[in-house]
Amino acid sequence: MESGPAIFAGTVFALFGGGLLTWTVTRLHRREPVADGVSPIASAALAGLAALAALAAGAWCFTRL
Repeated sequence: MESGPAIFAGTVFALFGGGLLTWTVTRLHRREPVADGVSPIASAALAGLAALAALAAGAWCFTRL
């Protein structure tokens, strides 16, 4: 009964984290800013940490099955 929401939440977190990490790496590879008006290092670090946190949350949801 509880596996449905855990699968849904884990999938959403994993897709968001993977997409954000891919987008951030692509922007850095092209030497384009990750966020306008912010330090490139700070914005890349914050986006990377948010992506890793979302991936960790997704993994945690999948361990609850």
